[in-house]
Amino acid sequence: MTRRDSILREMGLGPIWRLRDAPEVALAADDGPEPAVVQDDPPPAPAAPPPRQAASPLKSLASFQNAAAEPAVARTPPADAGERTARLAGLDWEALTETILACRDCTLCEQRTQAVPGVGDVQADWLFVGEGPGAEEDARGEPFVGKAGKLLDAMLAAIDLRRGDNVYIANAVKCRPPLNRTPEAEELAACFPYLARQIELIRPKLIVALGRPAAQALLNTDIRIASARGRCFDYQGTPVIVTYHPAYLLRNPLDKAKAWEDLCFARRQMRDRQSGQGEV
Repeated sequence: MTRRDSILREMGLGPIWRLRDAPEVALAADDGPEPAVVQDDPPPAPAAPPPRQAASPLKSLASFQNAAAEPAVARTPPADAGERTARLAGLDWEALTETILACRDCTLCEQRTQAVPGVGDVQADWLFVGEGPGAEEDARGEPFVGKAGKLLDAMLAAIDLRRGDNVYIANAVKCRPPLNRTPEAEELAACFPYLARQIELIRPKLIVALGRPAAQALLNTDIRIASARGRCFDYQGTPVIVTYHPAYLLRNPLDKAKAWEDLCFARRQMRDRQSGQGEV
């Protein structure tokens, strides 16, 4: 078996897709929370919170006194996109990373362990943009390190790429949404100037949007993956190709063949760009 055949089998383009160094049943198992959103469909309505028990007057008074004695951590009032973009203009990588790690521009900061700026080659031709950090990413501070990350690594290898080598990986939002829910429109808007500045610094030749939230953030329009596949979109002169998020593919393995087609399309577009023949 050739190396390419081995990689394609790992991606699932053999009898069954499987992750490297993992048993076949691991594909269907859920040993850690991945983004729960189905990338090409609207998210389900959140479950109603359990009823709250009334606190006794004495307990309420004690809680109030304790709260008054301890200063609360204030969240920065949200600014409009133009103000946030202007604030980030001119920041280099180090300053931008520090700003992301300290960001309190939306409610996602309140439950995160840490923000996850991104990882990879800061002068890469390829930029892959996902949705947001999951639990493992939130703990380690790096995007795509769980099961979805292993699948993404296999997808990259199938088109002769690898993490950190001419590839940068980022997310549309830099903090983990609670329970891995889909980022809300206000959260995507608050975080997008960070991604926009990263794109300005990287200057990639091609962007691959992994999943619906990433595509919507980059293209600033409602979009469905099924109808967007096989097309080149534009982000300020940089071609954008849309495909499924690896976490979605883990739940819907029959769509992995479509993702492989999208990767082959992206590779052709990159070759055309490098040869000067590509058009957005």
